[in-house]
Amino acid sequence: MNGFVLLYVYPKIGHVYPVYPEQSEVINHLNQKYMATFKATIKKQRADGLYTVYIRVTHQRKTSYIKTDKIVDAAHITQNGDLTDPVVNEYCSMLIRQYTDRLNRVNAASWEIKDVMEYLFNTEEEACFSDYARTFITKMENGRHERTAKNYKLAVNHLERFMGTNRIMFSILTSSALTLWIENMSLTNRAKEMYPTCIRQIFKKALIELNDEERGIMRIKFNPWLKVAIPKSDTTIKRAISAEACREFFNRPLPATKMISSLPELGRDVALLSLCIGGINSVDLYELKKKDYNNGIIGYKRAKTRHSRRDEAYIEMRIEPFIQSTFDKYLSEEDDEYLFNFHKRYGNSDSFNANVNIGIRKICKDMGMKKEDCYCFYTFRHTWATIAQNDCGANIYEVAFGMNHSHGFNVTRGYVKMDFTPAWELNAKIIDFIFFSNKKSKQGKALDFEAPKDALFRISPKRMIYGRAYFKGEVVAELTDIGFSNVDEVIARLVKQLPKDIPTGCNVQFRLTNCDTQKEAVYERSKGKGF
Repeated sequence: MNGFVLLYVYPKIGHVYPVYPEQSEVINHLNQKYMATFKATIKKQRADGLYTVYIRVTHQRKTSYIKTDKIVDAAHITQNGDLTDPVVNEYCSMLIRQYTDRLNRVNAASWEIKDVMEYLFNTEEEACFSDYARTFITKMENGRHERTAKNYKLAVNHLERFMGTNRIMFSILTSSALTLWIENMSLTNRAKEMYPTCIRQIFKKALIELNDEERGIMRIKFNPWLKVAIPKSDTTIKRAISAEACREFFNRPLPATKMISSLPELGRDVALLSLCIGGINSVDLYELKKKDYNNGIIGYKRAKTRHSRRDEAYIEMRIEPFIQSTFDKYLSEEDDEYLFNFHKRYGNSDSFNANVNIGIRKICKDMGMKKEDCYCFYTFRHTWATIAQNDCGANIYEVAFGMNHSHGFNVTRGYVKMDFTPAWELNAKIIDFIFFSNKKSKQGKALDFEAPKDALFRISPKRMIYGRAYFKGEVVAELTDIGFSNVDEVIARLVKQLPKDIPTGCNVQFRLTNCDTQKEAVYERSKGKGF
């Protein structure tokens, strides 16, 4: 034998056996034992009496079937189950040759039957980007990333409209085709960056899931994104408005409406809640549960970033007395798990946000503003941040903290039990600046943070009360006196001093100070409802 030895690797468990030339039949035996085999066959009879033809795949003593589009009748089936139709047999032989050829290109000896079937199916059918994208988005929605999934859905829909089909194949997504699509969005502000980024992420995931280079599975033949440049979105326009504009917006009569539930009233109230609760997002307001509100404090995880931050974007904000009446106005029924009743009128947070924006725009239109200058809900979140920094002396990190941005300390916030009182204090300053000052002055705090709740503000006939009424930040009524038993008596006295030309429906702010204890409280009343 001249020392010549063949080595055979037992495919299932990796054992190595020496095989001499005269023992080559051992190799044939093992190959036959562990190589997939194919045969045209039928299964059960159909209701019409015919039989669907299948390709039976046998691998490692396990069987699976590949359905064909061919049928035979009982006359072309032998007692052993063999097919005698020459056309069908020729077609099945062609398929079997194709399957065998594919398997011969890879080492499938150690595969299980499911691996063989996956390989045959995946290499047989061209991959569809649209189908994969929809599966990708569904998984994202099921993982409670609904708002992110919405952006991905918008991106896929836009691409399909541009391509003119809702069944985009991976093969047509060339670098040149994608570049043309991106150029088509050149006049957009955000879509030209956001949409391609979403599509690229889907493509990246598909390359991992649909291709398997180790097994020779390459359903996606190329990655076009290596040659595609994604432009940057335009710089976000600062949508903040001044304190003077805020005073004008919140201290004016609501436009008349025939609706039972006034959208302008909803828009104004929700905008006020956002402005006075640290710029809270509409989706977070909508999703608040009763369990999130305890002892005058709401604690919630910001929907936009809770899945991407170690601390789950959790924040606590105190409800200032100034907005307590507006806050209570929308509280849900006792047996409702939601904190507010917004979900009773609006099916989801997107619908809620859309209606809030409609209401805000109606007020802006009534103010004589042009369409392009109208405010939106996010205007007031931007305003909170801008006034905090420009007018209340907060630095960028304090603003970010109050708005529940990670501001570069995402990891750290995951380890530290946060004290949110600095955010509350900043929020109080902002309320104070907007509603209890004019553009030239700034007065005190909206709340005494050191005092317990029951000691914040008390009225008795023997205590001196200093009261002021504000309209658009200006003091329009003032008193200092004793003999008051409750807050309403003080406000009623101040109301008598108010200018007669304040329109019905306008809000007036009241600040009351107990001169003996130096405690303060703030309130808001609407002409025609509160006084």
